[in-house]
Parts: sequence; C-alpha cells; structure tokens
Amino acid sequence: MNIDREVLAVLDEVLSLKGRSAALTRDSHLLGAIPELDSMAVVSLITALEDRFGIAVDDDDIDGGTFETVGSLVDFVASKAAA
Repeated sequence: MNIDREVLAVLDEVLSLKGRSAALTRDSHLLGAIPELDSMAVVSLITALEDRFGIAVDDDDIDGGTFETVGSLVDFVASKAAA
C-alpha cells in the first residue's frame, strides 16, 4: 500500500477536491491553504483515515502540526499504522 497516494485519495474524497489532490506534494500546506479543510472537515478526515488504514486516532494524538502539510499528515498516518 502506498500511504502517500492513499492519504491523497482520502483528502480528495473527503474534501471533494475533484482531483485537485493530484497536484499536492509532501510540502503542500493543508490548514489555511485548502479552504475546504475546516474544523468539521478535519473530523471527517480523521474518521475516513481511521477507516481506510484501520487505525485509531485519540484526541491527544492530534495537534496543528498533524495537518500542516501533506507530508506531516502522511507521516502521522504511517506512524499510527505501524503501531
């Protein structure tokens, strides 16, 4: 499984980006840069990531840095999946 590609697919689906996620790189900023990523979308995104990767995300696991860039989100998911 390619976690980078899967995370981008979840972003695209949850945020209804209509394929715009294909232009995102690990350095692409998320919070503040993608208008669709508001507080409600973050909750939906976490739920979708839990379902897709079979992980559990506790409230204490999340901080602003988690959603700073695509890379920080991918690294977070990878660390949870490896645990």
